[in-house]
Amino acid sequence: MRNNSNFFFPVLMTVVLVSCLFACKKSDSMYYNYENKIQQFDGSALDYLNSQKGLYDSLLLVLDRLPALKDSLAKRRLTVFAVTNKSFEISVGNLNAIRKRNNKAPIYLANMDIAQLDTMTSRYLIRGKYETQDLSTFVDGLMVNSIVHNYPMHVLYQKLDASGFKEGGPQVLTFSDTKESIFVRYWQRTPTNAVNIKTNNAIVNIVSPGHDFGFGDFVTRINN
Repeated sequence: MRNNSNFFFPVLMTVVLVSCLFACKKSDSMYYNYENKIQQFDGSALDYLNSQKGLYDSLLLVLDRLPALKDSLAKRRLTVFAVTNKSFEISVGNLNAIRKRNNKAPIYLANMDIAQLDTMTSRYLIRGKYETQDLSTFVDGLMVNSIVHNYPMHVLYQKLDASGFKEGGPQVLTFSDTKESIFVRYWQRTPTNAVNIKTNNAIVNIVSPGHDFGFGDFVTRINN
């Protein structure tokens, strides 16, 4: 008589293998078909910032003090790295903690040195419109220039891994202040949380909320 266990085990293994292959194929398709779609916004970059209630209040407050930059966000062709309230909160909090230890009165975005704010804010506004597809061909990233003084910044495109699938996840830009140095080790960097928000005049990317506004220069520039 044929041993049923000897027959059953190979059949079971075949079913398991086929199931695994099917599951892998399905997962593979799910991740490799991932697309970070460009969001469309009918309005200027400035209109977009104003439409996101409670997210960019600090940046808009600064822009109210910097009418030339504010006008650029409304009219010029730009790539914008938008800084959220949390980033300003981090920088202002660090500044006033140091001022408190030195028995100095706190200062805030509404009354701090306007020239220094202009210098730092302008570095988040890049000449020209760059979508991620434009940046993806530059393996080492792309040097770009701010709208004021053509200050050199750098943008690096990456597509992250997801669930074991190489480059199967979202697109991310790493935005760097080069500190006017050719040596990468001196650069200050920040990732984005969202990219490719397409407005009528600009491409808007959202900087990670953990970013320290000013790329590490805020306290030094403002605490005088």
